[in-house]
Amino acid sequence: MKKFSLAIAVVVLAGCSSSNPTIQTGEDAEISFDGLHRVDNARFASSWADPDIDFSRYNKVMPGGAEYEFRAVRKTGQAGRARSSDTEFWISDEDRERLQEETSAIFAEELQNSTRFEVTDTRGDDVIIIRGALHDIVSRVPPDMVGRGEVYLSSVGEATLIIEVIDSMSNEVIFRAAERRAAEPGQGTMGMRSTSVSTWAEVRRLIRRWARTLREGLDSIPGADAPAAE
Repeated sequence: MKKFSLAIAVVVLAGCSSSNPTIQTGEDAEISFDGLHRVDNARFASSWADPDIDFSRYNKVMPGGAEYEFRAVRKTGQAGRARSSDTEFWISDEDRERLQEETSAIFAEELQNSTRFEVTDTRGDDVIIIRGALHDIVSRVPPDMVGRGEVYLSSVGEATLIIEVIDSMSNEVIFRAAERRAAEPGQGTMGMRSTSVSTWAEVRRLIRRWARTLREGLDSIPGADAPAAE
């Protein structure tokens, strides 16, 4: 049952590519500093899991907060403008706060919509903690667009998402995934006219994609009463 539950959890939490995801085992297995084994063929560029955890025993999820880390970018003063060759731009304090609020709200909404897990604020044997982070956040949108004419962008920004699933009683990380993505127009679109409305729409779309993937993955984990499989 443990291997079955873990395999399902890897598929739905890490996501699968064209090949089935597998956890590395044996002497050549890549093992993280905290004992997690690398998952091959996962959707995320880097995914790790505890090979001995039975995920089916969990049925509640507790939000564990998030961290935000922004790339150090030169701030353009009012007397100057960003150079035409610049591709990374300063994110204002107001926009940083808005990003954190939008991210928290979207992930909270998706977790509340889970059909498999109940959201709780109390630790327990059946509770996992979901902790997230956005690292190396960078904007591709020029902050001083007046006089630039029509500005079309292939990406409005990018960030690295890190998700950790934690046993609430032991505080051990039992799953970790990381993925770097850009907030960009859909496939087949060469560029997007940059406005405040379109920029935030693409940011929200990326956050929603990450949050929905997590929620759908959690919903697909079988419960403790699911039949075992070899």
